[in-house]
Amino acid sequence: MDWRTTERLANVASGDYFDYYFHSYDRALPLHIWPRAVLAVQKEEKMTKNKAKKTEDLEQQLGELTLDLQRTRADFENYRKRVEAEKQSAHQMGQAKSVMKLLPVIDTIERAIANVPEELQDNAWAKGVAGLNKQLDKQLKEIGLEKINAKPGTLFNPELHQAVQFDEEAEGDKEVIAEELRAGYTLDGVVIRDAMVKVTRQSSESPQTNVRVNTDTSEK
Repeated sequence: MDWRTTERLANVASGDYFDYYFHSYDRALPLHIWPRAVLAVQKEEKMTKNKAKKTEDLEQQLGELTLDLQRTRADFENYRKRVEAEKQSAHQMGQAKSVMKLLPVIDTIERAIANVPEELQDNAWAKGVAGLNKQLDKQLKEIGLEKINAKPGTLFNPELHQAVQFDEEAEGDKEVIAEELRAGYTLDGVVIRDAMVKVTRQSSESPQTNVRVNTDTSEK
């Protein structure tokens, strides 16, 4: 038994032996002191182990609570993003419905401008309608409405264009637009109405501008 253990046992021992054995590190405790000393040391060690176990349990609980908090924060963040996305989607759907109701009016105005008689080209009223249409286009672009490119010679894209007529007599290795029959639009990059077009074929070596167009039908 080393002097540290002797000192420890002596400190917990009672009676006349305390002072003696506190300074006698190289001598063993008498046998009648051992039971009380050993029990005291064992009790102290048990308390130390209990404290360590309690500390370990508390640390484990803290870790579990931390993980729960992190999961809760992550769930809340996902919920917030989902709500924002749903609000944005609802706003876009409402906006798209409103714009869709305006498209027939826009079509009518554009047809009226395209079919103004030659003798009325310089008419103040006709010019006013054309100016109103330009202003309307500008306002609609500010809310994200864009007209789909469907000019003659443009490559046909089934995601943007709806082919309602096809020139069966044309030859070529690619399909291009021969004529736009009704304008199409996108809202914030999403197609809300396909462009209605007539499609023809064209050779890759031919310039896109050389497309046979039915000149008897006015562009819609």
